[in-house]
Amino acid sequence: MEGLEKGLEELRQTFGSGKTRDAAWRKSQLRGLLRLLNEEEEEIFRVLHEDLGKHRVEAYRDEVGVLKKSVNFALENLDGWMAAKKVKLPWLVWPSKGEVVAEPLGLVLLFSSWNFPIGLTLECLIGAISAGNVVVLKPSEQSPASSLFLANCIPMYIDSKAVKIYEGGSSVAEKLLEYKWDKIFFTGSARVGRIVMTAAAKHLTPVTLELGGKCPGIVDSCLSLHDKKVTAQRIVAGKWGTCCGQACVGIDYLLVEEKYASEMVDLLIRKIKQFFAKNHLSRIVNKQHFHRLSNLFNDPAVAASIVHGGSRNIKDLVIEPTIMLNPPLDAEIMTEEIFGPLLPIITLNKIEDSIEFLRSRPKPLAIYAFTNDEKFQRRIVAETSSGNITFNDAVIQYALDALPFGGVGGSGFGKYHGKYSFDTFSNDKAVLRRGFLVEISFRYPPWDDLKLQFIRACYDFDYIGLLRLILGLRSRRLI
Repeated sequence: MEGLEKGLEELRQTFGSGKTRDAAWRKSQLRGLLRLLNEEEEEIFRVLHEDLGKHRVEAYRDEVGVLKKSVNFALENLDGWMAAKKVKLPWLVWPSKGEVVAEPLGLVLLFSSWNFPIGLTLECLIGAISAGNVVVLKPSEQSPASSLFLANCIPMYIDSKAVKIYEGGSSVAEKLLEYKWDKIFFTGSARVGRIVMTAAAKHLTPVTLELGGKCPGIVDSCLSLHDKKVTAQRIVAGKWGTCCGQACVGIDYLLVEEKYASEMVDLLIRKIKQFFAKNHLSRIVNKQHFHRLSNLFNDPAVAASIVHGGSRNIKDLVIEPTIMLNPPLDAEIMTEEIFGPLLPIITLNKIEDSIEFLRSRPKPLAIYAFTNDEKFQRRIVAETSSGNITFNDAVIQYALDALPFGGVGGSGFGKYHGKYSFDTFSNDKAVLRRGFLVEISFRYPPWDDLKLQFIRACYDFDYIGLLRLILGLRSRRLI
């Protein structure tokens, strides 16, 4: 990679200069991002359509609009995030003051994914810049138009001595991972996430992994007819409305009661026809992923479970929204993340069985539960583990800066968005300041028993006993 060593050295010099620690510099970079989003909006629409066939409404909703909101949120709150946080200390250590200071980590490496190639890349960049770091961005080579756009445009709006972009495939990623970083943030598959962690371990580099997983939707049959219709609409939006199902946070499969399955299927089909009548659906990213998804149909038992859709067009890289009812649980479609427009529905005797079903499987990035039963909601929160839970909707939690976003276990670890992004790219440094006014020392050692009493009273916060001990020792002139 030509110029990599020189580029990294320039980044280190920029960080060493201290200018990224200044709030004014951080805000200027964030405003630069905001200008990029405003001035290059049409170009962003173009590259997202070229890479993924995204309609401009979807592109604005899921990428441009979300980013503008995130930048403005960071600008409004940055001073508070950067401010030292005072902590309360026990009077036993008086005179002392304690605080927590957020300091930037340094040189960070961001690996972005292809499904939201502008949104995910810049969302991480917002956090890294807000925290005062210098950054290397590695966009996904599977969304080449977006990658080229970022490489060309970011230096026009952001300090090029603090943020650099390196395009390319796996060889570029492997080369980057050979270097020591202060932080690596990776969004992608679990397979590649393991490679990133292995490389990071050589340098003891902290890593945040956003990996996704099989995010389930749970649908309670005890909903009213109105609520069932709304549920179907939100499931369709949460499954096919975000990059045609190519989203880590999208619904992967549904769990419903057997008696409710046919009604659920009918409601979903109606909403699919209503939403996508004009074919405003993103396409599959490339032929490799098209064939991967098509191979899920090769299992005869899976093909036999299709109750809607299933048609494919390799020329246009389009797969029709497809619903499957009770495909085999050991089939690949139920053991691997689908990442496409296929929706299996698994039936249960009663919806409460969904809790045990989820507990027997890897921890997902998100659980979506459609129910008004508060007791059942409490059970889901208490008895399952996931990166996040959303009741009676899907995907919208991703856009909320006040909530942390990230996985747990196999779905990843580390949180970001809003203040959580700032924290992810910062080191919370503890600072203690003590004065010289008070110092207690024993004048006539050894007084082991007295010292032990004194230390025990300190650790037990026995203030009265401690005061009595000090007064007694002072009267005997032993301290």
